Amino acid sequence: MKTFGLLIACAIAACAAANDTFFIRGVDVYPVTGAEMKGVSVLVQDGKIADIGAKIVAPKGMKIVDGKGLRLYPGMIDSNTELGLSEVSAERVTVDTGELGEFMPQLKALSAVNPESEHFPVVRANGITSVMTFPASGGRGGRGGGGSQYISGQAALIHMDGWTWEDMEINRSAAMHLIYPSIASRGGRGGLANVDFADEIALLFAGGSAAGTFTEAKRNYETQVAKLTEFFDNARQYQKERTANLPGFKRDLKFEAMLPVLEGKVPVAVPASRERAIHDAIAFADREHIKIVILAPQELGKEGPELKSKNIPVILGRTEALPENQDAPYDYAESLPGEFYKAGVKIAFGTFNNEFSRNLPYNAARAVAYGLPYDAALKAVTINAAEIWGAGDKMGSIEKGKWADLMLVTGDPLEVPTQIKALYIKGKEVDLSNKQTRLYQKYLARP
Repeated sequence: MKTFGLLIACAIAACAAANDTFFIRGVDVYPVTGAEMKGVSVLVQDGKIADIGAKIVAPKGMKIVDGKGLRLYPGMIDSNTELGLSEVSAERVTVDTGELGEFMPQLKALSAVNPESEHFPVVRANGITSVMTFPASGGRGGRGGGGSQYISGQAALIHMDGWTWEDMEINRSAAMHLIYPSIASRGGRGGLANVDFADEIALLFAGGSAAGTFTEAKRNYETQVAKLTEFFDNARQYQKERTANLPGFKRDLKFEAMLPVLEGKVPVAVPASRERAIHDAIAFADREHIKIVILAPQELGKEGPELKSKNIPVILGRTEALPENQDAPYDYAESLPGEFYKAGVKIAFGTFNNEFSRNLPYNAARAVAYGLPYDAALKAVTINAAEIWGAGDKMGSIEKGKWADLMLVTGDPLEVPTQIKALYIKGKEVDLSNKQTRLYQKYLARP
């Protein structure tokens, strides 16, 4: 027994010296998955939440953090960015978001992440501890529209701090980015707008060549769908041959990368802005027996019941956005999250760029003002995102056994006046200074 007690004492002493072990005392905890707990303490050991309660006592010698008057929330998760891959979008040499090629499933965004990106400190200073970073579509100039790339690679779920990209990794293959073909016409703020088949009549009135434009677009769409289907067929044939281990079988990196997708272990993230595009993406997923996540929808239409029945989650874009076209309601972006929620669809938020990633919580807050319940908005930037990307057992809420991805704040994290007093990633306190704060201090002290 004495030996056992000595071992315990040594373990506690070692934990006390570690920088991922500490004790927060007297804090109001908002676990997201349960009711708030007022004036409790949280014990973090080896980067994980070891205990939560009002009566727990800090082990001797452990670092104590005073949480009186403060709130503790799980760190937020941005479900779609290019963080670490793109530094200055206008400067090509600083952008490493994609490669040329129609089918590039073997490419991993994680291996191109730059841990020294100036975007990371700016974004995490607002309480964001994790992000999904996506490879962009090299042939499509963004996430949707016409072009020649169908699969741009594997999106990674990463922490917002680390010496190397290996340190930052949560899941290097959290999703396969697939750009499903769509019929497109000119229009909208992005230059291209997805068109339903029923829109052909409207296109006829757009000009003398509109009918030809639609006919050509439809023909291209059908050709692209056939090409994508053929690639999946070839991948399945490869899977069968690999399993059979036939003589002369040669491994192919592209098809090897597709195996987790075909086995249902990795979801396919599909941009689908319009109702027809959502329907087509779901139909494709059914035919191929794969799991999908819908990215950046701009309308729900009649697809709510189908999304709900098939448990297909949706990553919503920025609510701080103008209408996409002259016919869209002024509040379409703000109201859309509430519509998906009422339809019973699991939602999360993504900012879909680096410029506004720091504003993730305010996009969720804006949706609350237009019908999304507050609890649903908070879950959309925490536990929902973690569950959608396969990490719900590790992060996204404050529970025993989960990583200590935490933010210690002065108030509601979805409110602009709230200040982040401390941020922890896997129990390690992260420096909240960044380029913007350094410039502020520099010019504040200017003689």
